[in-house]
Amino acid sequence: MFDTTMITTSLVKLNALAGGLFLLTAFALVATRQVLACLRIYIGQSVLLAFSAVFLGALHGSVHLFLVAGITLAIKSILIPRLLRRTVGQDIYARREISQILNVPASLLIAVAIAFAAYAAATPLLAVSADPNESINLPIGMAGLFLGAYTICVRREAIPQLIGILAMENGAFFAGVSIAPGLPLIAELAAAFDVLIIALVMGLLTRKIQEAMGTTAVGEMTSLREE
Repeated sequence: MFDTTMITTSLVKLNALAGGLFLLTAFALVATRQVLACLRIYIGQSVLLAFSAVFLGALHGSVHLFLVAGITLAIKSILIPRLLRRTVGQDIYARREISQILNVPASLLIAVAIAFAAYAAATPLLAVSADPNESINLPIGMAGLFLGAYTICVRREAIPQLIGILAMENGAFFAGVSIAPGLPLIAELAAAFDVLIIALVMGLLTRKIQEAMGTTAVGEMTSLREE
């Protein structure tokens, strides 16, 4: 006979492990200077998001969360990376370093401060919740959201900024699966396909910009003038 308490405790610990690794991937996106490495980190982050949905699905007995995990793996870990690899020129991924405003040590120090700010912002919300998983997913998801936004601010090229946008969505989703485990599946499908379409459009746009200008550095586009 299975010990329900032991199973519940194990699932909570596994979810906490997935959350810790998820937060590490958010920091890795800030520290990484290669486009292809950023894409691989995003894939790993999406896989961890799916694992968290599976663990929470088992805890809450929610079939929706199991389906959400499958959708996340299919779209965020497979379809979106393939779209970005196919629609964007390979020379962008071959570059060794990403142009960004701050160096890596300074960016990581700011990222740590942002993570603490996210935990501070989540504390009042956790005070009214009795679910231990929200104390894991909510602050980590908010930290992932804020760090994704910070990545967009410090990166100067289109693809790393797009990955930052996708990481923001992952952070919001990581927090959301614990707050609303019974959210209708149609809402999750709509959000997933919206992200897929955004990735496709941005990938194609980046490819056209690369072909026309020879660069995807967003800062250099301010020099364009209408003839």
